[in-house]
Amino acid sequence: LSKEFSSTSSATTVGTVTSRATRNGDAIVKKDLLDHEDLARERGMIDDIFDETYQEKEGPKPPLRYVWRNIILMSLLHLGAIFGLTLIPSAKIQTLAWALLCFMVSALGITAGAHRLWSHRSYKATLPLRIFLAIANSVAFENDIYEWVRDHRVHHKFSETDADPHNAKRGFFFSHIGWLLVRKHPDVIEKGQKLDLSDIKADKVVMFQRRFYKPSVVLLCFTVPTVVPWYFWNESIIISFFIPAILRYAAGLNATWLVNSAAHMYGYRPYDKNINPRENPLVSLGALGEGFHNYHHTFPYDYSTSEFGWHFNLTTAFIDLMCLLGLASDRKKVSKEVIMARKLRTGDGSGKSG
Repeated sequence: LSKEFSSTSSATTVGTVTSRATRNGDAIVKKDLLDHEDLARERGMIDDIFDETYQEKEGPKPPLRYVWRNIILMSLLHLGAIFGLTLIPSAKIQTLAWALLCFMVSALGITAGAHRLWSHRSYKATLPLRIFLAIANSVAFENDIYEWVRDHRVHHKFSETDADPHNAKRGFFFSHIGWLLVRKHPDVIEKGQKLDLSDIKADKVVMFQRRFYKPSVVLLCFTVPTVVPWYFWNESIIISFFIPAILRYAAGLNATWLVNSAAHMYGYRPYDKNINPRENPLVSLGALGEGFHNYHHTFPYDYSTSEFGWHFNLTTAFIDLMCLLGLASDRKKVSKEVIMARKLRTGDGSGKSG
C-alpha cells in the first residue's frame, strides 16, 4: 500500500479537516512546515522543497552567453523531426508502433526514473528496475541521471528565481528550450554545487550510467531505434532513422520541456495559488502524467505527482504495476485530508478532489 503522510491533525473525515482548516489557518501553516520536515527525515533529503530564504542578488542580470553548439544541434534536430513527419505516410505500421514504444520507454526513463525515483525519492526500486530505468533514461537522452537530478532539485528548491535552471518568469521560450541554448545563470551553478547529492553518488547504477553516458546514448537513443525496423521488417533506413530515432527523440524532448514551460504558465492552481506551476492535463497526456504541476510543486514527495491516480498518468500506472510485480515499494502518497486542507488554505478554488 502507498505510504500516507498527513500535514494536519489525525482527523479522519474531510468535514473535520475542513472545519479546522478554516478556523485555525495558522496552525495548519505550522503543521504543513512540520510535515515537510517529517518528510525530509523520512526520505533523508530536503533539497526538493522550496527555500523561502533565497534572495536574488541586486543589480543588473548577467548578459546572455549563447552556446552555439547547442543552438546548431537543436536546430538540426528539429529540422530532421519535421522531415520525419513528412515520412510518416510512407512508414510501415510496425515502424510507427516501434517509434511509439521507443517514446514510451524513453519517457518512463525520465518520469518514473530521473524524476519520481531519483530526484524526489517518492518510491523505492529494486536493482533490476533501476537498471531498466537507467537504460530508458539513456534512450531519452536528456542528460545523464546525475545531472538531471541536480538540475531538477535546484529547480524545486529555487523555483522561478535566478537559481532556477528554466525559470518560467523569463518567458515561455526560455523555460521551454532557451535555457539549454545559453550559459546557466551563475546562481544556478552556485546553488547546484551546494546540493546534497550523496544519495545519487551512492547509487552504482546512476554512476555507471554517468560514466558511460555518451556511448549509451549513441547505442540506445539512435542506433537501436534505427536498426530494429531496418533489420527486422526491411524498413527503409531513411525512415528508420528519421522516425523512431530523430522524430521520436524530438517529441520526447518537447514533451518534457512543456512541463517546464506550459505547465508553469497555463492552467489552474487548486492547491497553491501563490506559485507559478499549474494543472495542465494536455501536458500530462504527452508527458505521461507530469502535467499536474501545481500539485507536484505543492507536494513534491508524492509518487503519483497527482491526486487522481491513473487519470492521464501512465507513469503512476507503471509504478503501481512495478509494485505489484515486487520490483518497487514504499510509494509516498499524500492523504485526501491533507490535500483538502491545503486546497482550502492556499488554493484558487478550482477543481475537485479525486
